[in-house]
Amino acid sequence: MTGLSLEMNRQIGILAARGGVVTHVIVGDAKSVFIPELDKYPLGRRPLRGLRFIHTHLKKDEALSAEDITDLSLLRFDMLAAITVAGDGSPYKIHAAHLMPAGNEKKYEIESQVFYNYDLDFRNFIENLESEMDRMLVLDRKDTREAAILVSASTRPKYEMEDSIEELKELCESSDVRVLDAVVQKIREVNPRFLLGEGKLKEIIITAMEKGATMLVFDQDLLPSQVSAISSTTELKVIDRSQLILDIFARRAHTKDGKVQVELAQLKYTLPRLMGKGTAMSRLMGGIGGRGPGETKLETDRRRIRDRISHLEREMKTLAEARRQRKQRRVDRGIPIVSIVGYTNAGKSTLLNALTKSSTVVEDKLFATLDTASRRLRFPKEREVIITDTVGFIRDLPKDLVAAFRSTLDELEDADLLLHVVDASNPRFEQHMESVRLILDDIGLSEKPRLLVFNKSDLVSDDEMQNILSRYGGTAVSALKPGTFSAMLLDIENSIWKSS
Repeated sequence: MTGLSLEMNRQIGILAARGGVVTHVIVGDAKSVFIPELDKYPLGRRPLRGLRFIHTHLKKDEALSAEDITDLSLLRFDMLAAITVAGDGSPYKIHAAHLMPAGNEKKYEIESQVFYNYDLDFRNFIENLESEMDRMLVLDRKDTREAAILVSASTRPKYEMEDSIEELKELCESSDVRVLDAVVQKIREVNPRFLLGEGKLKEIIITAMEKGATMLVFDQDLLPSQVSAISSTTELKVIDRSQLILDIFARRAHTKDGKVQVELAQLKYTLPRLMGKGTAMSRLMGGIGGRGPGETKLETDRRRIRDRISHLEREMKTLAEARRQRKQRRVDRGIPIVSIVGYTNAGKSTLLNALTKSSTVVEDKLFATLDTASRRLRFPKEREVIITDTVGFIRDLPKDLVAAFRSTLDELEDADLLLHVVDASNPRFEQHMESVRLILDDIGLSEKPRLLVFNKSDLVSDDEMQNILSRYGGTAVSALKPGTFSAMLLDIENSIWKSS
């Protein structure tokens, strides 16, 4: 290798597997070697790739470069070595580097020796190193869930980003993703290629690999070009906030309406990301972010995707007509409709169950309820209403999802009253109220009669609850304590039957 390097004035590199088999021979230029795609040797959940990278350096005293160390860290080689070339073409020195287990002060260790003095029992060394890495790894190997590093990079104030990343953690929990760490990076301007600086991105990726993460979840929506650029830098799966929300919706959809709406939103989200996709795009789908239509989204061409979208849109019109007929029957019977709206996980389903003694699915997760539920609620004087529980709102709800669920949200137009449920115990309840208001404005319901109901009052002090009520009005309830419903029910009755 060294003789040929000197003769051609080019660096030469080889990749060798654990058993000593050479898998690649690479010829570079005078300063570097380009490492090819290593798809046949994926990392999976292992701490190291199972490949050694050995290459030549033409200058006799040239040590490992920063680029070498970056390759070692990003590609998780068992070892990376550079052999320098003497003037007669013989090997002079070897500089060998390997990664250190997580938690060590040093990220890597370099050993430099005269080439002929270097002696290493590699098999024994690598078995011990990988065993120690496994032991120190944050990730529990028995936990088969995907493990994520959350990333927020924005020009917004840092406190807003921190609030948003907390919500992203809750979204991950709802999607059964284990969160290992979160990185909040305030930036002066958005990097059009990587969202944040390339150096910071590589630092995050290296940290993610050290901790055993399988995916990066960005709090900001990524452009298709950004997904492609970031994916080309790492083998970790790369998804954004919208894709995570779409995944949760795919899990929660049980009715025909819900499944059609989610699939339509996912296909519209995926279509632009199919353009010019390379092998890196295959990391986007499967598992988290790939539910609903499934992996066939990536295997079909754009024409078939568009055909499927057209078919789903026609199906949605049919389902919408069926909903319209059901609503018309209710209107003909003169039964008022009260729709519960609010931020996700505000306790809407729990309140519906308590009011109507029903059993709608309740979980302490974002978007536990996706499909609309309707129940009867009886009032004095033989009067009754239909009370409906709608999908929870969230800030920055994906536009494709809002468009797909517009037909469901349009049911709110027929409501005589909107019951806006707010989680009073959430420190971000004011932002949540504003998000709900913006979505109601967006679907043209800003003028619809509305009652504010502050839920989970049992988790808030009396003084604080009084301050909230004096500031915003409304009533305070605890969905777990029906005895607190009197004022709310009176307000509903007065709002619907004012003239009675």
